[in-house]
Amino acid sequence: MYTTSDFRRGLRIEFEGQPYIITEFQHHKPGKGAAVTRTKLKSLITGSVIDPTFRSGDKVKKPDLDQQPYQYLYSTDDIFHFMDPASYEQVEINSNILGDATKFLTDNLEVELLFWNDKPISIELPNHVVLEVVECDPAVKGDTVTGATKPAVLTTGHKVTVPLFINQGDKLKIDTRDGHYVERA
Repeated sequence: MYTTSDFRRGLRIEFEGQPYIITEFQHHKPGKGAAVTRTKLKSLITGSVIDPTFRSGDKVKKPDLDQQPYQYLYSTDDIFHFMDPASYEQVEINSNILGDATKFLTDNLEVELLFWNDKPISIELPNHVVLEVVECDPAVKGDTVTGATKPAVLTTGHKVTVPLFINQGDKLKIDTRDGHYVERA
């Protein structure tokens, strides 16, 4: 059980029978009355956001979540296939559960799958992945204004803005948390 004093960003809790993650919270002590904690909770199943208020000392359950390492294998239409490297058991996940993570999945990528009631509900990617540029405009001589960038398309179809010196075929390190270019690999 967690109390309101345990709340922090990223804490996973069970609220009204569903697993949520705390995205924002604020302890508030009004002039009279008990202290309260205002929160924003994101559902780990649907992705919807709610903003309940808890009284000081309220308790919430820890969700029965299980996080396990898996390896991405391949996709067919909107179904993505993952394998447990220990037992070789395969799991199929629909693309609507994965969301934007599909832009960064490459063959044999090690990921963490989050299970609730033995059902996969979320995926956690490594912070950085290496992807190859498949399409970008060549740099034009004289276009060297400070910080100039150009669009590029990566092997997974993800579009990113890169510096002018990046060419087609270059391998880039991409941050999976925000989808931005970090450096050449």
